Amino acid sequence: MKSFVFPHQHSYRLVQLTDCHLLAQPDGWYQGCQPALHLRQIIAFLQSDRPDAVILTGDLTQDHSAASYALLAELLCPLDCPVFLVPGNHDDLHLLTELTQRRPFVAAESLLLADWQLFLLDSKGPTPAGSFPQPKQQGLEQQFRQSTSAHFWLFMHHHPQPLACFIDQYGLTEQQAFWQLLQDEPRVRGLSHGHAHLAYQRQQQGIQLVGCPASSVQFLETPDWQTVNQGPQWCEWQFSAGGTVRWQFKRI
Repeated sequence: MKSFVFPHQHSYRLVQLTDCHLLAQPDGWYQGCQPALHLRQIIAFLQSDRPDAVILTGDLTQDHSAASYALLAELLCPLDCPVFLVPGNHDDLHLLTELTQRRPFVAAESLLLADWQLFLLDSKGPTPAGSFPQPKQQGLEQQFRQSTSAHFWLFMHHHPQPLACFIDQYGLTEQQAFWQLLQDEPRVRGLSHGHAHLAYQRQQQGIQLVGCPASSVQFLETPDWQTVNQGPQWCEWQFSAGGTVRWQFKRI
């Protein structure tokens, strides 16, 4: 597992962006919004209030075209902090790997911040649903055992527990085994995901779950697929060296 080690400091401010759904054309439309415009507004905000890092948790483009990833690189190039990638069901793994060769993107599967280790998990499967099969579970369990960090947090695209709305049909397919793995490791403090286009937070069996709102459009909590354009949104994180964590949903 390739890890990125941050210099030691009292606290770390990270920005999570998810479900950008960019298209090949900068003025393209997705579900009633122009996703490139939304993302451009967020990046302009971050330039004036620089985070320590940005984590992109999947579905970065809608059409998974080379042009859409080139647009993503163009939009994020003004950032002078590392940008990490987590794939979503819409993403092309080959094109994502190519992106990590360009600044400001950095290839990593975990981030080390003082007493924290943040795991960046790949839940992309053969269908729109998420997949984290047994070999990946065993690999993560081994990383848990080998880590000397005091606190763990996980970032992934798909949601690991039902949300009681239409997106559940595209949730993680190995939910029970994956959730048991997290419960068996007491250092796992929480998990944040994208995919649901829904800002929420809840404690479940001692583990904090946080849904990051989409930078494009939000999904309504309904049995059928409904979207609403509420402007650019994201989640900001503060991980302290002392082991506390805070988050805040943001919008423009």
